[in-house]
Amino acid sequence: MKYVVVYEETGTGWSAYVPDLPGCVAAGGTREETGQLIREAIELHVAALREDDEPVPEPGTWTQTVEV
Repeated sequence: MKYVVVYEETGTGWSAYVPDLPGCVAAGGTREETGQLIREAIELHVAALREDDEPVPEPGTWTQTVEV
């Protein structure tokens, strides 16, 4: 499965979250570090859902860049 990850630059580094997986977040000093951490967070989040016999949400978020 491929999930959309939203990255945001913060005052101290970067944060990321997955809209289709509420509560799945990561933060790091660089975007690259945050990317690795969010991948791990997604894997752990999905594994926990499966372990608890909870449904794993299908990816459903789409993105688009709009120029104004």
